[in-house]
Order: sequence, then C-alpha cells, then structure tokens
Amino acid sequence: MALFVKQETYFVWQMTSYFDCAATAPIIPDARAALLRFTDLEYGNAGSRTHEFGTQAKRAVQAARAQVATLAGARADEVIFTSGATEANNLAILGLRAHGEATGKRHIVTTAIEHKAVLEPVQALVGAGFEATIIAPDSHGRISDDAVLAALRPDTLLVSVMHANNETGALQPITTIAAGLAGSGAFFHVDAAQSFGKLSAPLADPNIHLISVSGHKLYAPKGIGALIVRRKETKIPIAPLIYGGGQERGLRPGTLPVAIIAAFGAACAAASRDVNKRAARCLEIRQHLLDALLPLGAVINGSLEDGLASTLNLSFPGLDSEAVMLVLKDLVALSNGSACTSASYEPSHVLLAMGLPGDRIDGALRFSWCHMTEEPDWVDVAARISSLR
Repeated sequence: MALFVKQETYFVWQMTSYFDCAATAPIIPDARAALLRFTDLEYGNAGSRTHEFGTQAKRAVQAARAQVATLAGARADEVIFTSGATEANNLAILGLRAHGEATGKRHIVTTAIEHKAVLEPVQALVGAGFEATIIAPDSHGRISDDAVLAALRPDTLLVSVMHANNETGALQPITTIAAGLAGSGAFFHVDAAQSFGKLSAPLADPNIHLISVSGHKLYAPKGIGALIVRRKETKIPIAPLIYGGGQERGLRPGTLPVAIIAAFGAACAAASRDVNKRAARCLEIRQHLLDALLPLGAVINGSLEDGLASTLNLSFPGLDSEAVMLVLKDLVALSNGSACTSASYEPSHVLLAMGLPGDRIDGALRFSWCHMTEEPDWVDVAARISSLR
C-alpha cells in the first residue's frame, strides 16, 4: 500500500509544471552523462599523477575549465572551481579584505538588490571596519550606472553589481559600469548566477575582473560553480578563505569533484551550442504566460524590455501570493521569492528596495522557466486564480 501511495504522489508531482528554474534548474542529458561517466567509470582523483585514472580525471577538469571560460570570453586558467556562486561571491569579496587593509582601500560599492551571498559578505567587511555605499534601484528594479560611478572614491576597493536579478530578472548595466570603472583602480565583480550561459556577451568585457557563476542554474548538478578571476597586467590580489592542498591556484584547496565539474563543463558546452534556440523557446513561453495572466490584472514587477527571457515577477492586486501558490499547487510549481530565503516570511528585500507598496509585495510571485519547461494548461491556471477573487 505504501508503495502505491509513493507512485501516485510521484505521478502527481510529475504532472506539475516546474516554474522555479531561478531557484534550480533540471539537469540536461549531456551533463547527466558526464556526471555518471566520471562517477561510475572514470572515478580517479585529478591530483593523482601516477596512473591513467588520475590522468583522465585531470583531462576532464581541464576540458571543463575551458568550456566554462568560453561562456565569459575568459581563459581556462582564469576559472577557479567552487561549490557554487555563493562560495564564489564570498571568495571574490572577502578574499580582497587583506589587500584593502594593506592599501587603505576600505570602501565598497554595491546595490540593494544583490543576492544575500553578496550583501552578507559586504556586511561582514563593514563589521571589520570597511565602508559600503549601497545603491538603490528604480521602481523597475534597475540600477543606474551613473549612480554607481558617482559613488566611486579614491579608496574604493570593489564594485559589485549583479548581472540579472534572481527575483525579478531585471538586467543591470554592467557593460557601461565596466567602461566607467576602467582606470579607476577599483575591482569590478559581477554575480552572474542567473545570466551565465544565457547572455554571454556582456560578461566577456575585460574590464570585469571577477565573475561568479553557478552550475545548477545552467542545467548542471548542484554543488558546482566557479569564480572567474581575470589574469590582467596587475594581478587581482585575492587571498584564499580556506587552506590546505594548493588546488585551484591556491585559492580553493581540496580534492576536485571531477564528476560534477565534468557535468558543469558539458552543460556549458551545450549552452554555447544552443543558446539562441533556448532563448527563442523561453520567449515563447513568456508570451503564453503573459497572454494568460495579464488579462487578470497582473502587474509586472520589473521590466520586459530589460529582463531575462526566462523570469517574470508578477503581482495580482488584492491577492496574497501564498493563496495563489496554494490554488496552483498541483498545476504549477513556483515561488514568491529567492529560494535562499524561502523559509523566511520577511518581505523581499529586492521589492522593498524598488519602493513597491506593501500589498504588491505581498502578492508577488516569481515565475521562472527554461527551454525544457512543460507548460501548464494556461486556461486552467487563469481560472484558478480568478476563483480567488
């Protein structure tokens, strides 16, 4: 009887359309094949130099490093593998602490809409005597490049601005910020967890010194990501946060997880190949969603013109987001904010920073999808939401 219940539950779960790809995305076949190959068959340690198992593992890591680098116009030796974008953000920000203290450059510029994996390391530095200027967005969730550049000071150590916001999908003007920072002496860090492999051209800008990326947002397994550290004329003085082993240019010691690194590389290779086709499919899904939900009075929190093709944040006036998610529970899997703070009932810091009214924030829902997303019956979705009024 228990087995039957599990099968039935699994069937219902599989019938639900998954619209929470900004939290984590499904793994693609190419990545799954690489994961299984280097888990079951070629399971050597990339640091073992005395046998073929280690040699094959090292080759897989080198290939993946090049595949990741390609998506940011970087060199393979500029890719430092991490456990994900959160670790990469911490390494980029906290790793500059010693340099800032040694040079007297203790000022950081960032934005109010950053992921907590940026805001909390910045606050840790503030607690250690640094200063931070936090730039607020406009009502569409966009940061002004002029405001960022106007905040620069002679003692500015780092500017950290995300590429695409994880809650609204709003794209930030990282290209113009990078151009404005050239020659300033400040390092520029971009959290590209949501955009990596989807919008590569802006990330190839050589004036972006540090880029954080995540595997599980790009259809690879969880637990792998990277910090891209440009090897410019002046070495970027990142110091490690942990010690022991010397792997990853000494910045991230520990045995390399070859299987998930290889899977991440395969996912990056597929993204290079299929980026245009994927974008077209995501835009098609977005149009179907808009056609179904805008007639219900849905309000967009963000911008269609300056946002990812695969993320929309919507509010339904008069409706609470929890009520909408409940009525759609067996039809659409979605969220009302970042997965990293989903256990908290505090209002979204992103939407608060945008200056949205409380009822609009309370009703906000994040729909995020990918090229593999199976669409729901949008007529049914609209009917269920309408039933709440």
